[in-house]
Amino acid sequence: MRKITFAIILLPAFGLFNHLYAQDYKVAIGIRLSSAAPTLSNSVSIKYFMNDRNALEGLVSFGPTRFGVGGLFEMHQLIGNVPAFTWFYGGGGYVGFQSGNTYLGPTGIIGLDYKFQNAPINLSLDWKPELDILPAINFVPDAFAVTARFTFK
Repeated sequence: MRKITFAIILLPAFGLFNHLYAQDYKVAIGIRLSSAAPTLSNSVSIKYFMNDRNALEGLVSFGPTRFGVGGLFEMHQLIGNVPAFTWFYGGGGYVGFQSGNTYLGPTGIIGLDYKFQNAPINLSLDWKPELDILPAINFVPDAFAVTARFTFK
């Protein structure tokens, strides 16, 4: 009898806990405005949540002289008790082309993510340093960005 009572109390608690970590959107697409130094600077961003906490983000960067594509795996964590406000971290890789050179390397990311409750808009602020392995070893730390996305359920 105690096990049944415990289960009856515990199941709603898990439901509430799970709801607090749930994202309010599944897919989002938008524009990422960044400093000019990284290979993946100003970009089109597409974010897809695989579950409540893990997301994939694809970036396509177009510049006057540079083109790059990259992918990131991100893990989101709730900040306080606000379901629409998370911090995230992760990593991935990129490849870019500029002036006959190929840029290739890993990248990391850490940032804040907010989804407006009554509008299909998501904003994020992040730091995404890159480590060029090609054409030469070069660390690019000044990679800060703001992203605005339109969200889909």
